[in-house]
Amino acid sequence: MGNLLQTPSLARRMACWLYEGMLMFGVVFISGYLFGTLSQTRNAMDNRHALQAFLFVVFGIYFVWLWSKGQTLAMKTWDITVVDRSGKSISQSRALLRYVLSWLWFLPALAAVAPFNLSGAESVVIVIGWIAVWAILSRFHPQQQFWHDALAGTQLVTKPRLGQ
Repeated sequence: MGNLLQTPSLARRMACWLYEGMLMFGVVFISGYLFGTLSQTRNAMDNRHALQAFLFVVFGIYFVWLWSKGQTLAMKTWDITVVDRSGKSISQSRALLRYVLSWLWFLPALAAVAPFNLSGAESVVIVIGWIAVWAILSRFHPQQQFWHDALAGTQLVTKPRLGQ
């Protein structure tokens, strides 16, 4: 890997992650509007599981398509790109695997919270705590990569700017 493939700092990757989350509000808004219109949903609680499944698919399409091209908009902003272990662009199947594994950011905490009757605030604290733990665990990877990337055979690297 040498000097060509440099892992961005954890702070930079998390800033990109937060920016990605903000951009996803637009994707959720448009997708939710489309779903509500097509399903003729009048109450937000009606069809919520179908909406969640629909959003899971929409997010998958969004991320798989953009990751297989190298970057999402947030990643472009932070000069981060996703590549395979040899530094090449990832295939759509590898991007799909990365998408499924990226849910490790949320699912363990959500599964831990589900059996208990916790308040919304308590659940949020547990989920945010898990996100922090998952991010910090990257410090234990030899290249400081997130573990879902290691499992997917991908890595986040600094994209060199033109002229560098």
